[in-house]
Amino acid sequence: MRKLLVIGIGAGNPDHMTVQAISGLNQADVLFIPDKGAKKNELADLRRQICDRFVANPKSRRVEFEVPVRDLPIEDGPAPSYRSTVDDWHEAIASIYEDLIGDEIAGDGCGAFLIWGDPSLYDSALRILERVRLRGNVAFELEVIPGITAIQALAASHKMALNRIGDSVLITTGRRLTQEGLADNAGSTIVLLDGKCAFNTLEDKDAVIHWGAYLGTPDEILISGRLGDVGAEIERTREEARRKKGWIMDTYLLRKPSEQD
Repeated sequence: MRKLLVIGIGAGNPDHMTVQAISGLNQADVLFIPDKGAKKNELADLRRQICDRFVANPKSRRVEFEVPVRDLPIEDGPAPSYRSTVDDWHEAIASIYEDLIGDEIAGDGCGAFLIWGDPSLYDSALRILERVRLRGNVAFELEVIPGITAIQALAASHKMALNRIGDSVLITTGRRLTQEGLADNAGSTIVLLDGKCAFNTLEDKDAVIHWGAYLGTPDEILISGRLGDVGAEIERTREEARRKKGWIMDTYLLRKPSEQD
């Protein structure tokens, strides 16, 4: 039976590759590298650099594939609009995955998908592969290899622990932060997938924000401070960086003021 490895390759620094991930790369006959278009070609280049640096298997080959662009939901529309666009997008990617698995991996071969960060945290590769499995057209066994996340890289770069003593940690998205604000019972709130600087919608300008982009890479940018003091600076810096590189990956941590700080 075909075997699929879903390998977390970290938040952008090749030095974050684990021994297990490197072993997985060398186990695979085929390495699948997604291409998200010219604006994000640097992301594919990093995957290529990782393969150049760590893959010693002479029989290994690379197969690059285009990732379809997700349709944007209606601006500020209802949740069903968002979920529908994501569902359609995942279905399109599942068709691509199915063809790649069936066409590029021998019946007893091994293939690997290189996933940014960690496959089990805010990534859809595993859900999409489950769609492929349920279709029943190609059979495969699955192994997941965890990677260093942007959340871990953020905390390390800011030289801080994610939690405060006795407090909880909440992981959410920019969309939900805009809709719900900061949860009263969350000591620390990690925000992912925020393309619109949702932190600026918060009423509590005394909240503390620790923000980072391109974490763990030479282009890393870090800003932290009281939201009312640095919110506009983060938004301006983020937009300048996005225009310069054509893409941006960032995340941040929010906290209400506490004596622990």
